[in-house]
Order: sequence, then structure tokens, then C-alpha cells
Amino acid sequence: MIQDIFKAGTLYLAMGVEGAAALIIGLAAFQAVIRALSAILGRTDGPGGEGRDLIRFALGRWLALGLEFELAADILRTAVAPTWNEIGQLAAIAVLRTSLNFFLQKEIDSFSRRAEVVRPA
Repeated sequence: MIQDIFKAGTLYLAMGVEGAAALIIGLAAFQAVIRALSAILGRTDGPGGEGRDLIRFALGRWLALGLEFELAADILRTAVAPTWNEIGQLAAIAVLRTSLNFFLQKEIDSFSRRAEVVRPA
């Protein structure tokens, strides 16, 4: 009885975390579209396309956060029903999302270093 309540609560929590991830990613994409349209329609992009890079940088940071939330939801969901099939699926998803996050973070770090070099002290 208590185990069933725990499982149900954990699954609801996982759905909530996944909903938070969807909200973060959706709002980040919306913000990026608005900023891109603003850059295309009105403002100049600046020399070398810094406006594009800033939009990509901001979107990348939010996507990285969203990926972390998605991974957390997958871990919660697997914690309540750990069959070998689900553990294997979690492992594959974790590797994919962690790899995406790793390369996304490298891109963010690279942009941050470039921005520091360009920005006067």
C-alpha cells in the first residue's frame, strides 16, 4: 500500500519535472525566436554576427538546463519500476542527454571565452 503511494507520487513528481523541462525549453525557444526576429527585422547584427552568437548562447544555456531536468525526470521514472529494459533505456537516454549537454557546455564555454577576449577590460 505505502509502496504504491510512493510509486504514484514519484511518477507524478517525474511528470512535474518533465513539465518544468518542457516549459523551460519552450520559453527559451520562444525568446530565441523573438530575439532572432528582432535582429532580422530591425537591428543590425553587428560585425561578425555577434547578435546571432548571443542568441545561440542564451538558447544553449537554457537548453542545457532543460536537458538536466529531462534527465532528472527519467531517473525518477526509472527509480519506481526498475526492469532491466527500463534501466537499459535510461542508460541510453542518459548517455545521449549527457553527451548533448557536454557538447553544448563546450560551445557555451567557447563563446564565453571569445566574449571575454572581445570585451574591453
